[in-house]
Amino acid sequence: MKKLALLLVIAIMTISCQSQNNSKIKVIPVTEFKTEIAKGEVQLIDVRTPEEFLEGAIPKASNINVNDESFEAEIQKLDKTKPVYVYCRSGARSQKAAKKMIELGFIQVIDLEGGFLSWK
Repeated sequence: MKKLALLLVIAIMTISCQSQNNSKIKVIPVTEFKTEIAKGEVQLIDVRTPEEFLEGAIPKASNINVNDESFEAEIQKLDKTKPVYVYCRSGARSQKAAKKMIELGFIQVIDLEGGFLSWK
């Protein structure tokens, strides 16, 4: 029984850490995220809904809703050779967006740990 519980814990940890194993997707804390985007012109994308974006967003962010059917077409307009900084409300949708972007050929996606909730 203990071995089964241990295997279950390991399986859950492996699944939850998959994005961390992808070297092209980097999840960073809010302090580091703020420092990085303050360095200058960056591709900063808020992947929440337009309604959420209007309620508050990180300055200079563009809104491309990851759940919208036009997400892939809109994201393709970005420069794939430069890092893209993404965030959502809490981190789940930005991970979905980051994985999709890597599939589409982006070199690196930097995700805000904890999403916009951690920004406030």
